[in-house]
Amino acid sequence: MAALTRICTVLTVIILLPALMIVESGQWPERIYNLSEVQKRQACIDLGSALFYDPILSRDSTVSCSSCHSSYVAFTHVDHAVSHGVDDRIGRRNAPALMNLAWSNSFMWDGAINHLDMQPLVPISNPLEMDASLPTVIQKLQDSQLYRTLFSRVYGDSVITSERMLKAFSAFLITLESRSSKYDHVQAGEVQFTEQESRGYTLFKDQCNACHTEPLFTNQTFRNNGIVLNGRDYGRGEITGNASDSGLFKVPTLRNVYYSRPYLHDGRLSRLNDVIGHYASGRFPQTASMEMNTVSGMNEQQRVDLMAFLLTLSDSAFVFDKRFQYPFKLFETVGVQH
Repeated sequence: MAALTRICTVLTVIILLPALMIVESGQWPERIYNLSEVQKRQACIDLGSALFYDPILSRDSTVSCSSCHSSYVAFTHVDHAVSHGVDDRIGRRNAPALMNLAWSNSFMWDGAINHLDMQPLVPISNPLEMDASLPTVIQKLQDSQLYRTLFSRVYGDSVITSERMLKAFSAFLITLESRSSKYDHVQAGEVQFTEQESRGYTLFKDQCNACHTEPLFTNQTFRNNGIVLNGRDYGRGEITGNASDSGLFKVPTLRNVYYSRPYLHDGRLSRLNDVIGHYASGRFPQTASMEMNTVSGMNEQQRVDLMAFLLTLSDSAFVFDKRFQYPFKLFETVGVQH
């Protein structure tokens, strides 16, 4: 068993080596979120995974985090423009893709949450999503033999608190790192772009990088990209109360953009080509953020080239990583039911 463990450790290092080299080369910024020693334990990550996939967190135990954040599509969803909650209630916004969260200091399209540990509280309590209260959720977990066992594995006792639950959530979410796309391997000097991808990369750096800044492909800010708002969703302005923030939404990462359709804060565009088409005109309303001035428009060939580059941001190793999928083996190992 010890020999097998050493072999698995070596294989893990080999698999992750390209991504680790990228971080160590200085191209990636420092992580904002720092895990505690407890959160670094596999038992805590496992607990967070169980919570993420379990509908027990919703009012009627029908909706889990994974209902709107599927691992197979970069932890967003493709079947609805906006999220659906309990009783099939229709949400307001598209579910953001989840990855590289340790580098973020604001969450959700409007930045209502500024710490990862607090983020799960929003979907849990939102009446259009899970529609549950925190005390009720904690009681449901405390009544579950499964979760008393899992919490005990992490914390040494079966006491379940909101702080422990939220820390376990973060422990799992922080593992969702996407750093093995073709783009990453090009930056590491392991492969090269095709001529078309290279042209698209040059175009991207000229017209897109101001907001979708490498290597995270988001500058973590809130911007107006010139899309006409539908309905009464004012984005960041609803949080700050400032008229100048009306219509601002968080710049989403473009990593795994091939998988993470539909697009924009309200999921109104279902094809990546439609998103590129929005920018191709180079003409935007005065309400658009100043960074949009760098978008001078694109001809048909440039649109194709840009698409080719964006596809290099696809990280299939991340999207299909079994560590991030439903934890069947964990539940089997515990051997207890709710």
